[in-house]
Amino acid sequence: MYQVLYRKWRPKTFSDVSGQEHITTTLLNELSTNRLNHAYLFTGSRGTGKTTCAKILAKAVNCLHPVNGNPCGECEICKGIDSGGILDVTEMDAASNRKIDDIRQIIDEVQFKPSKCKYRVYIIDEVHMLTTEAFNALLKTLEEPPEHAIFILATTEVHKLPQTILSRCQRFDFHRIPPRAIADRLLYVASQEGVTLSDGAALLAASVADGALRDALSLLDRCIAISSDIDEDVVRSAAGLARKTYLFELANCVINKNTAKALEIVNRLYGESKDMARLCDELLSHFRTLMLIKSVKNPRDIIIMADDEFEQAQVQSDYLSLADIVYYMDVLSRAYQNMGRGTGDRTELEMAVVKLSSAELDGTVEALTARVTALEKAVKKGIKVNYVPEQVQAVSQPVQSEPPKPEVQKSEPEKVQEVNPVVETEKDEPVAPTTKIQGQPAQEQPVLTASAPKKAVQRQSVDLDAIYNNAQPFPDWAEVVNNMKPVSRAIAAAFANSSAYTSGKYMLIDTDNEMAFELLKNNERRQEIRQLIFETTGQHYNLGPYKRPSAKQEDKTDPVDRLVESLQGSDVIITQK
Repeated sequence: MYQVLYRKWRPKTFSDVSGQEHITTTLLNELSTNRLNHAYLFTGSRGTGKTTCAKILAKAVNCLHPVNGNPCGECEICKGIDSGGILDVTEMDAASNRKIDDIRQIIDEVQFKPSKCKYRVYIIDEVHMLTTEAFNALLKTLEEPPEHAIFILATTEVHKLPQTILSRCQRFDFHRIPPRAIADRLLYVASQEGVTLSDGAALLAASVADGALRDALSLLDRCIAISSDIDEDVVRSAAGLARKTYLFELANCVINKNTAKALEIVNRLYGESKDMARLCDELLSHFRTLMLIKSVKNPRDIIIMADDEFEQAQVQSDYLSLADIVYYMDVLSRAYQNMGRGTGDRTELEMAVVKLSSAELDGTVEALTARVTALEKAVKKGIKVNYVPEQVQAVSQPVQSEPPKPEVQKSEPEKVQEVNPVVETEKDEPVAPTTKIQGQPAQEQPVLTASAPKKAVQRQSVDLDAIYNNAQPFPDWAEVVNNMKPVSRAIAAAFANSSAYTSGKYMLIDTDNEMAFELLKNNERRQEIRQLIFETTGQHYNLGPYKRPSAKQEDKTDPVDRLVESLQGSDVIITQK
């Protein structure tokens, strides 16, 4: 029968153990000086060599011909322990033998001297699974065992062990094996198996294994089943990983705010049966790499990836601030946590991608911080950022399925068109696109068509006092808010528990939720709200905040200035004389 690689190539001596030199050196010194402890505790993450070192130690203390502390592997005792024919060495799985009766059996046996070996060795794996009664029964024997008995306890969750047990054992903490050490071991095993394994593929398998050599060998086993010539693509296929090119493409789409292409890539990977949760985790790891590149002095010492991929990651990191990267990681982390809780994994990943590539959809403090940081970065680099007041608006053309061809602008000044309040085609003119920020990938940048500058539209001043004095309650506002739910639950939630007042062609909204007024500043959201109001009332209203008559100014700010600031983003034009 075929023997899997992690069993076939399990180390036979301490010198074969990878990445645990701090433990193997100590054990060899104890064996050479005959200063053995009666109880050992091996703790660490999975696949790091705990059980392997326990078996090597059991052979080393009983070997008939030890070599510098290591078992010879050729004597009767060593072969008997390897085959399981020596009854003096007992290996027990505490996960399935966790009751007090199982421990009592060990207590009864330990009193008898070994039949063939020098020591009775009890290896108790997953010892944290024992019951409290079993721990109490083992306590006295573990503290003062017979001279011919050695206990070796192994666990991945040492914090679950009672302090009374911990104090009676010599503890060894097994570290995660470094990727380079795992890769070297995989290259050695592959050469012995007659398989071609590239160095990049070995490093990738080591990265996937996350410090567990056993997991890396199991992955190598699957790779051999696919091909005898193993490269990175074979490893990705065996591990169910997305190609790094997809990760770089997704990151580019996020950087360049190309939502459509990002969703296309996700859909393509989903069609290839890629696990969406795994893809989300990989994308999170990718941005972690970018974070380390911007934060660590020598990131190449920490990041395990091919040289060409590392260069691409460095290029991408130049386009982002550290705040951007941390925000991206936070969004992906929340999406990963929400997966499996009702919403499909694909949907959660798509929502995260859309949120990352459309920053205006996220009103969290982190998102706003990232956007402000991007602006600050542009200003520091001397990039001119144009701002067009939202009050200067005109009627735009209806939305078309394809972008219209640019028309030749006439030199004559445009005439101001009066908007009929009942015309359904009324649209808010979008803010003119700002100057392209340096450092953006060229292939993702939209091509801007230059147009002749427009003169600012002058409108008559507005009597704010008259608007507020003539304001009347709007009884159908609750119906409008209810109609917002099918359009956007976020908008409906922002305007919940609010009220509205009408004054001529103005609708004034009264709410304590600041997010509601942030939505009003967004052209697209404001137009959606105005359309819902039109469907309910048959009239178009300009939107703004309602000034409560009883409200008192708590600071020294001029009331007019505060009102002007609150009307930012609305259709109300303020002219100061």
